[in-house]
Amino acid sequence: MNGMPLCIAAVLWGAVAGALLPRAACRFAVPAGEGWRDRCPEGHALRGWLGPARCGECARRGAAAAEPSDACAPPCPAEPSGTSGPSPGTLPYTPSAPLLAAVTALLCAVLTVATGTRPELVVWLLLAPVGVLLAVVDFRVQRLPDPLTLPLAPVALALLGLAALLPEHAGHWSTALYGALALGAGYFGLFLVHPSGMGFGDVKLAVGMGAVLGWYGWSVVLLGAFAGFLLGAVYGGALVVVRRAGRRTAIPFGPFLLSGALAGLVIGACAA
Repeated sequence: MNGMPLCIAAVLWGAVAGALLPRAACRFAVPAGEGWRDRCPEGHALRGWLGPARCGECARRGAAAAEPSDACAPPCPAEPSGTSGPSPGTLPYTPSAPLLAAVTALLCAVLTVATGTRPELVVWLLLAPVGVLLAVVDFRVQRLPDPLTLPLAPVALALLGLAALLPEHAGHWSTALYGALALGAGYFGLFLVHPSGMGFGDVKLAVGMGAVLGWYGWSVVLLGAFAGFLLGAVYGGALVVVRRAGRRTAIPFGPFLLSGALAGLVIGACAA
């Protein structure tokens, strides 16, 4: 498979994977110090991590309540146009499934165009939905869940190790390993110097991003790291200019770390 069919397959994969993220995003998007959301506001247990962010029990009760129970009962007044609330069972934080599907599909398309038919493309496509999920959760509650960040580097290195055994790969597993250690150590140093400005979740995420960037060499590691800080600085500066944040306001850095890694990865893949 190559060319257009490969890109279409990647887009379909991204769309399906992205559409399954809202439930996980909702369950992970809780303030620091709280356990992952396992119940809806009505106290019903939430099961599973993939699919729509809805409580099935609340949805069933809402649908039953909406059915007329008395033929002689007066009709309910119509809601004003544009003011209808969320559907029954919708959980407190419900990211748009179509939006997540579109973003993940676009991300997979970009990675496919940049990487081509090289075996590491499979690794990038598998990790892309995880990156989208991490960005959504961190942007919402400034928290990077350990169940996602801790296995990210080992999984990335294992998958890249398999890719390195296949012909026509364009990277090096050893620099992926060293990149993970180097970028993780760099972020850990920043965390020690300025813990209020750099969360430990960012440190754990940096290890995984270092593995991904290191596949294409040290120049890509430096480029991806620089791009992340640049994007974060631009975003923070824009918030200060429009007076939506002060100079000491904390902003979620995970989305910019991920965006910088994406920029470095795309450039590295194109240049490989």
